[in-house]
Amino acid sequence: MKAFPSPLTPRTGSDKPLQGSRNAIGFPARMRKALGVLAGIALALAATGRAAAQDKPETTKAKLGYIALNDFAPLAIAKEKGLFAKYGMPDVEVLKQASWGATRDNLELGSGNGGIDGAHILTPMPYALTLGLVTKGNKPCPMYILARLNYNNQSISVASKYAEDGIGKDASPFKPWIAQAKKKGGKPLTFAMTFPTGTHNYWIRYWLAAGGIDPDVDVATIVIPPPQMVANMRVGNMDAFCVGEPWGQQLINQRIGYTAIQTQEIWKDHPEKSFAMRKDWVDAHPIATKALLKAVMEAQMWCDKPENAKELATILSQKNWINCNVEDLLPRIQGHTEYGDGKRKPKEGEFMKFWRDHASFPYKSHDKWFLAETRRWGFLPNGVDYDKVIGEVNRADLWKECAKAIGQEAMIPESDSRGVETFFDGVTFDPNDPEGYLAKLKIKNIDGKKGAKK
Repeated sequence: MKAFPSPLTPRTGSDKPLQGSRNAIGFPARMRKALGVLAGIALALAATGRAAAQDKPETTKAKLGYIALNDFAPLAIAKEKGLFAKYGMPDVEVLKQASWGATRDNLELGSGNGGIDGAHILTPMPYALTLGLVTKGNKPCPMYILARLNYNNQSISVASKYAEDGIGKDASPFKPWIAQAKKKGGKPLTFAMTFPTGTHNYWIRYWLAAGGIDPDVDVATIVIPPPQMVANMRVGNMDAFCVGEPWGQQLINQRIGYTAIQTQEIWKDHPEKSFAMRKDWVDAHPIATKALLKAVMEAQMWCDKPENAKELATILSQKNWINCNVEDLLPRIQGHTEYGDGKRKPKEGEFMKFWRDHASFPYKSHDKWFLAETRRWGFLPNGVDYDKVIGEVNRADLWKECAKAIGQEAMIPESDSRGVETFFDGVTFDPNDPEGYLAKLKIKNIDGKKGAKK
């Protein structure tokens, strides 16, 4: 009986195998080469598939809170421009919060209980949450700071009736008014901010103290949500307030008050808001966290381009975002400062920075100043291990990893510290000696017993 050839043996018109170089089963060299290439492609595709699976976010969803302020812009742009979707997170929700107190409450809840996973947030707040300083029952709500959102552009605004007294960079002209209120035994002068352990409280307190006014003794301080500041000054509920834009500009546009000082005049290129997430969410979703962070960082780059200023103002003015007139937003987005007191000339170039000059990088030295101010005003009377707490909350390591991933390695600073900082009154802050900084301040309330913390 005739034997059938192996199915692996190449055939010609006869039953004889092809002649020439062949392997043990009779493949010609060129066929072996082609099969090798195909096998390599298959392996590469398999590896790519595995890598893609490894890079795929654990979830496409996250709930992020924001307050109606210009500096939440990167979250709006990440949503509007499809950047969350670009990094595999198309179902991110960016949700307006009524106040910083509501932001805190919803972070405590987490999205699993009807709250939020992360937020545009006042930089000291993640520390206050982590340490249980402002939470229900003082129960810690551990947080991570993933990025800084911006530098600069908060305003301390004063009612129009004080314009003739020259209250501006120097707060001391308030002193006769304070003395008069005390003499009459009536209502003290009232200064509004947005949250006790928040930047706006610390800015207005620093400004008052630099002018020789003790915010815990000489005046009253109250908490008002940012979008309600202008309306409250209109009806005479406060004499001055500190808040982010666009509310300082809106106050001027409505001729109710004027800008005494912008916060970058207190501390040039100061850190302001942060992008922070609940620790448990980040730990459970490490890939999704980096996807969110990369989207926010890319949005910060877009926000920082001058040619995008008008579009940015238009987007933020919409009802589903800040809900105000473009005229309240655009001037200060473009770096134009009109003080509104009829005396000082407008200033140009006073930009809110989202990306340039390392505005997005969460310097640990900056967090140390905010912790020191939290100590200064009586919220940490028993002290704090600065480096330990900052090491637990500040995730500059994730920021650096994401910067490399999006081609921005050049934006990674040489150090996690920006070094010694100098304030408008000549006081310096050395991050290597925060307690030494506190020791040299004349007005403070470290034990929290002087007056009532507001």
